[in-house]
Parts: sequence; structure tokens; C-alpha cells
Amino acid sequence: MSNHQEGTLSTLDVIFARRSVRAFTSAKLEKSTVRGLLDAAVQAPTAMHEQPWVFAVVQDPKVLRRLNDRVKAVWVREAAAPPELHLTETSSLHGAFVQHLEDPDFDVFYGATTLIVIGVRRLDPFVTADCWLAAENLMLAACALGLGTCCVGAAVPALNTLDGKAAVGLPADVTAIVPIVVGVPSGAVEPVSRRDPEILSWK
Repeated sequence: MSNHQEGTLSTLDVIFARRSVRAFTSAKLEKSTVRGLLDAAVQAPTAMHEQPWVFAVVQDPKVLRRLNDRVKAVWVREAAAPPELHLTETSSLHGAFVQHLEDPDFDVFYGATTLIVIGVRRLDPFVTADCWLAAENLMLAACALGLGTCCVGAAVPALNTLDGKAAVGLPADVTAIVPIVVGVPSGAVEPVSRRDPEILSWK
């Protein structure tokens, strides 16, 4: 990423500027740009220096369309939120989301031209955390380059079926942890308010 460093935002600028983007242009990212994002991802902290993450990159529009249909079909068919998303059956958020998925025109990838899936070969709490740390590095690096990202947690159940893994090129022994879409935002992203830190103790 060294060739991108000049003229980019400061680290704190990037942290405060990063937002989830849900509308992208049709511009396709160069392989060198995606590789730069992956190089940034693997600089993340990792327990016992294990570096357990593996990556799959999807830029083929046909594959993205098929995967979009598969993601929606899995959710609508099961009509139940995966436990890892912490949504209950009666959640109004969940219900509204399922309604979106029933819309044939809704794209779970928001028109992004690149999907990056971060996964692991062995599950435990530490390697899962490592994947999310790598994801944050990737998203901050993308923001510094003027790109937008969004974690698409809804894609996880479909990606972890055998067909889903085959679609994106993941071996059967790999578990998808973080799907992230990356692309050129189609417009300005409005600031999102955040609550102040809830500090329970400061001794």
C-alpha cells in the first residue's frame, strides 16, 4: 500500500470518515487495488501470530447475481435469522429485512462490483476475531483510497452452504466469516451519529 500513502487522509480522519456504503457505481476495481486492500487486511493483529485468514474475491457479475439470488432464497426459505446476527424471530428489523429480500429487484450487494470474503479453515473465538480485525483494516484502507465498503452479514448463511462455497471458490473446509463489498460510492455518504462511549469504569 506504500504507493497509495501520499495525499491520503490521516488515520483518525479515515476512522471518522468510514461509513457503510449501500449504493455503488458500476466501476470495476483493478486487481492491483484489490490486492492492496488484501495486503492491508493481513497487517491486522492476530492471536499467536497465527494469521488464519483466507480470502476469496468475486468480480464476475454473473457470479455476483447468482450469489445474490442464493442469499435471498436462503433467507426467505428459512424465514429465520441466523443466530450469529443476533436477530430474533419477532424483531421488526428482521421482518423488514426479509421483506426487502422478497423484492426481486433488491441487490444484497448494493450494486458493488467486488465482493471479498474472509474465512478460516478452523473455527475458534480467536481466529474469528482475527478475521474481523482484518476486515476493519481492509475497510479503513478502502476509505483512505476513496472507496466504499459494507459488511454483508446476510450473505454468511448462503456462503457457508456447499453451493455457496463453490460459487465463490472456497474449499469445503473453509468457513466464511466476513463478506465485504467494495466499490466506488455512487454519491456522498451522509454522516451517521454515534453514541458517546459508555464508560463503566475508569480507575
